[in-house]
Amino acid sequence: MTATGNHAQRTAAMIGCYIPAMPGEHQYIVTEPDPALQDYRKTAPEHPVLRDADAKWYVREERGGWILGPYERNAPAWAKFGVPESFRADLLKLDLERIEQEQPIAVSDVLLRTPGISLSRNGGYGTATSLRVRGSDPGQTVLVVDGMRLADASTTDGGADFGNLFADDIERIEILRGPQSILWGSNAIGGVVNVLTNRPTAPLEGRVSIEGGSRNTLNARAGVGGSGKLLDWRIAGSTFTTDGISARTSGTERDGFERQSASGTLTARIAPTLSADLRGYYSHGSNDFDGFSGDSRAFGVTQTWATYAGINATVLDGRLASRLAFIETRTDRDNFDPARSVRTKTFDAQGRTRRYEYQGDLTLSDMVQVSFGAEREEQRMRTASPRDNTAPVETTSAQADTNSLYALARITPVAGLTIDGGVRYDDHTRFGENTVFSAGASFEPWDGGTRLRANYSEGFKAPSLYQLFSQYGFADLDPEHAKGWEAGIEQDLLDERVTFSAVYFERDTDNLIDFAYCPTSAPLPPECFIPGSDVERFGYYANIDQSHARGVEVAGDALFGPIFARANFSWVEAEDRTEGSTFGQQLPRVPQYLANAAIGYQARQGHSLSIALRYSGETTDRAGGDVLDEYLLTDLRGELHVSGPLILYGRVENLFDTDYATAKGYGTLGRSVHIGLRTRL
Repeated sequence: MTATGNHAQRTAAMIGCYIPAMPGEHQYIVTEPDPALQDYRKTAPEHPVLRDADAKWYVREERGGWILGPYERNAPAWAKFGVPESFRADLLKLDLERIEQEQPIAVSDVLLRTPGISLSRNGGYGTATSLRVRGSDPGQTVLVVDGMRLADASTTDGGADFGNLFADDIERIEILRGPQSILWGSNAIGGVVNVLTNRPTAPLEGRVSIEGGSRNTLNARAGVGGSGKLLDWRIAGSTFTTDGISARTSGTERDGFERQSASGTLTARIAPTLSADLRGYYSHGSNDFDGFSGDSRAFGVTQTWATYAGINATVLDGRLASRLAFIETRTDRDNFDPARSVRTKTFDAQGRTRRYEYQGDLTLSDMVQVSFGAEREEQRMRTASPRDNTAPVETTSAQADTNSLYALARITPVAGLTIDGGVRYDDHTRFGENTVFSAGASFEPWDGGTRLRANYSEGFKAPSLYQLFSQYGFADLDPEHAKGWEAGIEQDLLDERVTFSAVYFERDTDNLIDFAYCPTSAPLPPECFIPGSDVERFGYYANIDQSHARGVEVAGDALFGPIFARANFSWVEAEDRTEGSTFGQQLPRVPQYLANAAIGYQARQGHSLSIALRYSGETTDRAGGDVLDEYLLTDLRGELHVSGPLILYGRVENLFDTDYATAKGYGTLGRSVHIGLRTRL
């Protein structure tokens, strides 16, 4: 018999015995030190422990505070061959089961099954992909990967490229809906997608996966890393290639796509209260695409670099944690048309964003915590559309800087109740000063099985450099402003085997920027000419005054033994409130109704089989334009644990080969079959 917990195998080995005891991964709740408990322990040697085997939980002392731990059913084994020397009661990485069950290729494959999120894509993988959160515009969502904001200053909306972001080496994805400008700044009107890659927990570990599928698709990923007393490190890479589909529905040839990526992280513990972080990300994608009339030999190449360098320090006995970081993202996009006779390059764009960040987290007391920070963002853009002749290439360059200050306070006046409030100040070189506010509260009454929350938040988004200064730009654009609120409830039922949540939200956006088409007959207004010239253009960017969005998101998860089920439903009413012919119409490419459902079986050995449904309601391609019909897609997924950590998996996407569209005139993937292997080393 041994009472050494995680180290039972090591203890037994000291006396020449082997005990097949393996630590399991669990979730725990650990409190801050309890003064009453500390006073008790000064005079009482007895270790307070409360166990309830029937309820499958226990409470005991932990480092002067309390720990609540469950006797979790079917908890996965960890450290099967002994606990690493570097392990010091650290937090383990979160379970990847949910993401791995989805078997996603791109991050967007995971996001579109989330309440309130719709997606449109101009063809197959690698093409322009637009994400809309609660009816917001694509450029109003911030994408963060390992603390690096992947925004392209040269794109039309200044947002992120979700088309080239694949599910490589991902640990978890966090989605924040609604205006999030207090902490995340401009562009966060719709929300934030925060992607976190894997972090090592053992001296040496790795993951490898490879899959093949329809249209000669090949997807391979690998990652390796290690954790020690002084260094944590990980590097990962991936390659993807597919023959694809015709980008335009009028085309007959397939438009292929290939992509390679690499990422890396390094954390150095310089001292007990001081550490340094280095992170990097690179991707290279090449995709074929069609012209408006159909088949074309045109193709595009996109490269993205992101780097992060940061210092982390704690002072005041750990009550103040500080982070100082430098982040740079760069994007280089080039389009080519081999059919041209003089100049094959049709488009050239480079975007660069540099960010300087400081953030402090201060614990004033057990009831009051404050986060505060300062940021500087520098955006640079260069773009050109070379003509098929020998004339000099006309290049447009532009820049903008933003200096910011923010603060967010969290107060816990009584147990179960948290109140927060924040303010952010931005000083933009082109649009001057702007201040936004937020306030919210969450409450867990009774036994904690019910969670109530409500918040109010404001958002700010400056026009992108492309919207201001490109050949379709309009320099007199105004920034977008948003105000929104939401209220929701989460409820655990049947001993936490069922979880239910419901949220109601509203958001008003002023000065919403959209593309305005010029009339087809003269006389043309001044806006229909490229600024500073007499060259006509077919449209320009303009403020459409106002939009209003409201909706309901309902979600539920259930687990009964080996049977699991989850479902969500979203009603999103996103209206154009501009006076005129489009007043009251649903915003383009925003379905009013969205739903997802999945049910499956997971055996004790890990084998699983599930079926998933995804429904998208009717929408329009643009205001007052063509209708995109509703559709329902069905997917099948399964996993077979072959031996040890080796898993054979497969899926059939769009099982019934449903014909549907997310953007008028662009193709979508039909029935697709994929089979793969993955393992952990």
